[in-house]
Amino acid sequence: MNLNKCHNFDDYRRLAKKKLPSPIYHYIDGGADDEITLKRNTESFNDCDLIPDVLNDVSNVDLSTTVLGQKIDFPLFLSATAMHRLYHHHGERATAKAAEAMGTMFGISTMATVSIEEIAKLTNGPKLFQLYIHKDKGLTDNLIERCKQTGFNSMCLTVDTVVAGNRERDRRTGFTTPPKLTLASLISFALHPGWTINNLIHEKFKLANLDHMTEKGSSIDKSVIDYIDEQFDPSMNWKDAEYCVKKWGGPFALKGVMSVEDAKKAIDIGCSAIMISNHGGRQLDGSRAPFDQLAEIVDAVGDKIEVILDGGVRRGTHVLKALALGAKACSFGKGYLFALGAAGQKGVESILQKMKEEINRGMILMGCKSVKELDRTKIKFR
Repeated sequence: MNLNKCHNFDDYRRLAKKKLPSPIYHYIDGGADDEITLKRNTESFNDCDLIPDVLNDVSNVDLSTTVLGQKIDFPLFLSATAMHRLYHHHGERATAKAAEAMGTMFGISTMATVSIEEIAKLTNGPKLFQLYIHKDKGLTDNLIERCKQTGFNSMCLTVDTVVAGNRERDRRTGFTTPPKLTLASLISFALHPGWTINNLIHEKFKLANLDHMTEKGSSIDKSVIDYIDEQFDPSMNWKDAEYCVKKWGGPFALKGVMSVEDAKKAIDIGCSAIMISNHGGRQLDGSRAPFDQLAEIVDAVGDKIEVILDGGVRRGTHVLKALALGAKACSFGKGYLFALGAAGQKGVESILQKMKEEINRGMILMGCKSVKELDRTKIKFR
């Protein structure tokens, strides 16, 4: 199987499984506990049907939208995810360049393996920085200032990861960062020589945004679960979030909002947007899926704040359903990480192109010329 034979999410997933050592693949693929929420994130879209209109002129379809102050060519962008060099030796360089090439926004994580400064120089496309608050509050100020100085367009604060979810797959596979050869993983690394050789001959793995700022910045050398539990601040509260909003002073989203009350509080502290997200089913298993919560939150606050759906998106029709319910845009993570692991920048461009084509085809079949025409008259729940 190769990239030319990838036609949908599952194809990129299969190719990534072929290319990546088992611990790396399962770090992308897995969720928390019994992975019930992970599964529901995508299954929730199946409870909603699209209702097309016919005999409309759809010879020219406009997929563009504006989110967090940035115009993007289609209503799907790359959610910030950690440590891209685990999946391909070009890491965030590949994903950032792919997003720019496809006219959409790239999210870079606090826990990226390429620095804020390098990404800023590499691409002129829309860029979102995703902030985690560490126990050392000086890191927060430093990261915000660096994003200001390098011209990042927007920022989001992830608020659902004050402690790591119980990711049992990672414990079973012995996943650590940087990856270590153990008796349990040796066979898998040996069976994936391309990944293993590239990991050995290219630059040392590090958390580039935290390097020299924390003793854990250069090399976590343990499970991500332990890193989060040791370094992230469990005392984070609404005052901390408001401080970050004011310190940044530009378009700002809270990522991990799942309730109406929290959405209202986000407005109160000055947020521009909320990202309805359960961290890809990787935190609280048994929590609601973002799509299941979308209508209730949009009804309560959709006229006051941008609502972005993050989680479970695997098809262009999922994006159409979310927009019809009132989301401004969608973001995804697993899909483009599988594509990155499968084929680097070309893989990410490929899955973005497939998703854009699916959204465009769906719009035509729905009889809609613009994403603004997607509303609740176009959907019905079973």
